[in-house]
Amino acid sequence: MYKLVAIDIDGTLLNDSHEITTEVKDAIREAKKKGVKIVLCTGRPLVGVEQYLSDLELREEGDYVISFNGAMVQDTFTKKVLTHLTLGYADLAEIYAFSEKANLHMHFFDSATLYTPNRQIGKYTINEAYLTGAQLVFQEIEQTPRDIMMSKAMLIDEPELLEAGIAQVPAEFHEKFHLVRSTPFYLEILNKDASKGNAVHALAEKLGIQQAEVMCIGDQENDMTMIKYAGLGVAMGNATDEIKQAAGFITATNNESGVAVAIRKFILDK
Repeated sequence: MYKLVAIDIDGTLLNDSHEITTEVKDAIREAKKKGVKIVLCTGRPLVGVEQYLSDLELREEGDYVISFNGAMVQDTFTKKVLTHLTLGYADLAEIYAFSEKANLHMHFFDSATLYTPNRQIGKYTINEAYLTGAQLVFQEIEQTPRDIMMSKAMLIDEPELLEAGIAQVPAEFHEKFHLVRSTPFYLEILNKDASKGNAVHALAEKLGIQQAEVMCIGDQENDMTMIKYAGLGVAMGNATDEIKQAAGFITATNNESGVAVAIRKFILDK
């Protein structure tokens, strides 16, 4: 019996219209009634998850959410932050210098706000602000407080430009940070220990849930660590080939309520 189900949001929980289908809502509510922990696990900031937590009734005692690709774990009932793995000002300055060298746009988050140091704000920064509902602030690196606790930074641009930039990423970045491609136009840079897999693992341990009792559902590269950690990793039908290869089960697509299909099969026995 699976006791914890971690679910990615974009491309997984949501269909291409950024909606949760009725089938998915019903399956999640039924699973929760059976005592299964349902945990949204996303690259989004917390503000970009709030509405879905309310829609799915995941703000009750004992409910949790994982945001910023595993950098933050929070109790949604008490609002207590269990973990927040951050980067500092020196990291930000180094990442910004590289973005300038590679001619890429960038933005970064503290716990709540989206900042960009680019006077010509990239369209994917605007997209991120619109998608998540995060407040967008133009702020030059020099104006950023030296004590910033940065949840993550992101290099963002057209896929071909980002590919060229990734090829220039210095080796020390891979040693110091956790780098993950969350979409073709986003490269996310996080604390070395921040990943969805690590966050799900830590939460499961806190709750006394065994690895074999965890199911994780996702579709993109940033879901790989939790797909590999899970007792059962579930790839969406629209997932990348790499995620499908790593998963133990491939469900339907996000437009076909794939999350509901997986929950009905493995949790509700339907």
